[in-house]
Amino acid sequence: MAKDEASIGCVGVLTVATRGGNGPGEVRVKVRGGSETFLAWSEVPLPRGATVLVVESRGTRAVDVIEWDDVLGDSPGLHK
Repeated sequence: MAKDEASIGCVGVLTVATRGGNGPGEVRVKVRGGSETFLAWSEVPLPRGATVLVVESRGTRAVDVIEWDDVLGDSPGLHK
């Protein structure tokens, strides 16, 4: 499957918690001028509502994420 390069480096919010190696969650990402939902995989479990950074695409509609601390508070559209 082709990687979704546009999603890599985007910030999103988990709408369904991830379970680490036990399974994916779901993330809403601002990309391509709108919001899109992807399956979200992480190395460690992350709670619903966590802000995450997309670090890799697994192909169509699935991404790897890490927890992201937006210290500057400038992630567009995440806190509205």
